[in-house]
Amino acid sequence: GLLGGNGADHRFQALREGAALVGLLDPLANPAMRKLAEHGLTAFAMELMPRITRAQSMDALSSMATLAGYRAVILAALTVPRLFPLMMTAAGTLTASRAFVLGAGVAGLQAIATARRLGAMVDAYDLRPAVKEQVESLGANFVTLELEAGRAEDASGYATAQADDFYARQEALLSDRLSQADAVITTALVPGREAPKLISAASVERMRPGSVIVDLAAEHGGNCELTEPGQAIERSGVTIIGPIQLASEVPVHASQMYARNISSFAQLLIQDGELTFDQEDEIVSSTLVAHQGKLVNPMVRESLVEA
Repeated sequence: GLLGGNGADHRFQALREGAALVGLLDPLANPAMRKLAEHGLTAFAMELMPRITRAQSMDALSSMATLAGYRAVILAALTVPRLFPLMMTAAGTLTASRAFVLGAGVAGLQAIATARRLGAMVDAYDLRPAVKEQVESLGANFVTLELEAGRAEDASGYATAQADDFYARQEALLSDRLSQADAVITTALVPGREAPKLISAASVERMRPGSVIVDLAAEHGGNCELTEPGQAIERSGVTIIGPIQLASEVPVHASQMYARNISSFAQLLIQDGELTFDQEDEIVSSTLVAHQGKLVNPMVRESLVEA
């Protein structure tokens, strides 16, 4: 890519000083952000788009998460050696599969909706009690654990990290639910941090032989302890799939949605053919990473220092 991989510095230097760069830059984990700033570029990271009503048409992460949530269930359905729907046939009744979705953000809600469309019984868990109504509106059962979380999301609408002991207790309580599932879709992410571990190796051993885990957090370390990014492996009879860039498997709609996100953002930044962005605008200030030779985004600065 432009900001990573072999030859990235050469491609990076080809951008003229003062140019504006808008894209998916992985700003909270990519050390190239410093070089980008030093090169004199004005850079906007689409990953930092605030989750507010006015920015919905610009929210590229939600666009890609929608596609990933759908695709994850299709992948699970193709892998599980059972049908998803209830079927009553002359040869007997085929019971519905049970799916368990961990995380009810954009990807999780789309996974729930897709699994329900295919006829599975669906359970879903999220540490934010506020999403219970959304989960139930899709026909799924919201799983409640006896846990007390700290602040579950930040001011921009993204999940916040919890203490290590919280995740340990959560993992233990989820283990019983996991043992009943045929297909598990995990979607839990915290911006700028490694994905929380929700499924241990011990929990995988308790799961049904033939069941499958599709870990949508694979690129960020995985929600399952055993996930190998980009690989499908089998452990204790359970298939664990760690897809990378799953939205790219539906390229037509991924491109269509991303183009709309970019064009909507460009309309905010460009007035009368000129780049005249207003740094008082929440959307602009949240996404602006580099300007006039400096890293101007506090979240990015802090994240790179921690890294």
